[in-house]
Order: sequence, then structure tokens, then C-alpha cells
Amino acid sequence: MKNIKMIVGLGNSTKKFEKTRHNAGHWYINKLAQFFNISLKKKKEGEIGTIIINKLKIKLFKPNSFMNLSGKLIFYIASFYKIKLNNILVVHDDLDLIPGIIKLKKGYGHNGHNGIKSIINNFNQENNTEYWFFRIRIGIGRPTNSITVSDFVLSIPSYEERLLINNSIKKNIKLTYT
Repeated sequence: MKNIKMIVGLGNSTKKFEKTRHNAGHWYINKLAQFFNISLKKKKEGEIGTIIINKLKIKLFKPNSFMNLSGKLIFYIASFYKIKLNNILVVHDDLDLIPGIIKLKKGYGHNGHNGIKSIINNFNQENNTEYWFFRIRIGIGRPTNSITVSDFVLSIPSYEERLLINNSIKKNIKLTYT
């Protein structure tokens, strides 16, 4: 991961969805900015900041769009800073992991995640680049009753789930960046 030049947190940018499971990527970026004691600046494209790790500048970015459309803004910002997709770490929610579990993955498939699909489509379509990249997958679990997946990811986790997710984010940041 030493080639990472930008860390992107996926989520939905509206206040309405701020506390929903689908915004786990935004939560990660917020905690990372807090860890490095920086403020994210609001731009038209989203919130952006810079952290320094081992003398290397790394952009933090939260796109100002809905999850399913985030690839276009990520491509725009990456192009502006001349960052290739395989130099981006994307942080997102993951249904296949229970709350409290975070995993790093290097891959190129979207596994049904529409935010990841949007990134792949925008980079591949616009740039015809290789589209493997690093991801931090934050577990949010799966719905256990008859709720649809889309309603589940757009719902607020229980207090216990949010605590598990927050603690896993803090632990991951501490282990990864110190």
C-alpha cells in the first residue's frame, strides 16, 4: 500500500443518509482526518484534505454525490491530481462482513457494490486503464429479516452495531497509520 496517493470514502453526501450503513466510507475518512488532526475542505466535488505519511502526501476525498454515481467525481479528482486508479484506496461498506470486521482487499471486481461498479465503469470507460485497486471493506452485516438490501444499507445501524463499526475503524486507522 505504499503507492497509495488518495484515499476515498464512499457514501451518500446528503444529511439524510449521514448516519446510514452505506456511509461507512465517509465515517472512515472523517476518523482518518481526525486522527491526523486535519480539516477536510468543502469543494464542489466533495470534501478533500491532505495527510502526510512518511513524507508522502495522500489526498483524502469524500465525493459529493450519491454512492452509485461517485465514480465520476472520483475520476475527475484523480485526473486533476494525476492519480491512477491503482494508486487509490477506496473505503466502503460491505454486506459480506459483520459489523466490527474490516478487511483490506486488492482486486478489480465490484461484487455487486454499486459504488465500486461506478468507479470501475468511469475509470475503465474514460481511461481504459487497468482497474484493480485497493479497498478497505467495512463490515455492516446483512439484513436478517425481510428488509431489502437497499433499505438495509440506507438504514441506521443499531447502537451496538455502530459501536462495533466505529471501534473497528479506529483500530484499523491506529494499526495502519502509526
